Amino acid sequence: MKLSTLLTAATLGVLTLAGCNKASDTSSAPGGPKPLHLAFVTNNAANFWVIAHRGADQAAKDLDSVSVDFVIPPQASAAGQKSVIDDLLAKGVDGIAMSVIDPQNQVQMINDAAKQALIFTQDSDAPDSDRTCYVGTDNRAAGRQAGELLKQALPSGGKVMVFVGNIDAQNAKDRFEGIKDAIQGSSIQILDVRTDNADHIKAKSNAADTLVTVPDIAGMVGLYNYNGPAILNAVKDAGKVGQVKIVCFDEEEDTLAGVKDGSIYGTVVQQPFEFGRTAITDMAKYIRGDKSVVPESHKIIIPTVEINKSNVDDFSTKLNALLGKS
Repeated sequence: MKLSTLLTAATLGVLTLAGCNKASDTSSAPGGPKPLHLAFVTNNAANFWVIAHRGADQAAKDLDSVSVDFVIPPQASAAGQKSVIDDLLAKGVDGIAMSVIDPQNQVQMINDAAKQALIFTQDSDAPDSDRTCYVGTDNRAAGRQAGELLKQALPSGGKVMVFVGNIDAQNAKDRFEGIKDAIQGSSIQILDVRTDNADHIKAKSNAADTLVTVPDIAGMVGLYNYNGPAILNAVKDAGKVGQVKIVCFDEEEDTLAGVKDGSIYGTVVQQPFEFGRTAITDMAKYIRGDKSVVPESHKIIIPTVEINKSNVDDFSTKLNALLGKS
């Protein structure tokens, strides 16, 4: 599925998953489960969410009497996300799983929403809010994995720049802290973090500017899925493939191709399919009375995997099968 098939809330409103309302549902049968209206809200329109969409779709197909809205905010901002949440609440949604853009400044919004519907966070958490559960990556642990890849790529150390959409997002902060944990005591020096607010053009220009202003840069790390391809394109344009080591996150096609040909040292991949499937499934179970789906920690951790040249082909084959590609 191409990114162009994902419609934003600004253009066509809420995108409802095909196949969610099944003819076999027992909502109208005596004693059948209560019909539920759930939602999955992303933080931007990145390709990463295509896979999460598949997972949410699978959950909706597997559950009885559950409809799911998969929503991409019209803007990758807290304000854009609030508009989406307000609209869903006005429609009487029973539960929302959201990737929080600004955890510090969205706490009140989440707390207010939690008075009207079940709130899960996914991908990026707001741990100080009244959300019931977080579903997703242990981002600090994932950051440590990226840091280990960085140490392998730069055994003699060197200067490194980090790139991300929004460093205030909890997932970004945790990944960055994890990287710093892993490289502690090494000769790797992180110079700064450059942000792009999910603007892909800005993401590439940030990397290109770094290659000019820091000519002896040894490594570049991308914390969001589109950062890896943006860095790679800038490095290619500068003729520094192989000279500048790249470590990134997620499974963009260009990222995996870069890992395969050696232009990217490695990437830490999440399991966004499970973000969608688990969040929708467990929200439905929780609302219907099974509180055991939420652990005492109020976190359901989906493991991450390091992908390098040794396992990229196997991973790509499995990913293509998941996405229905040949």
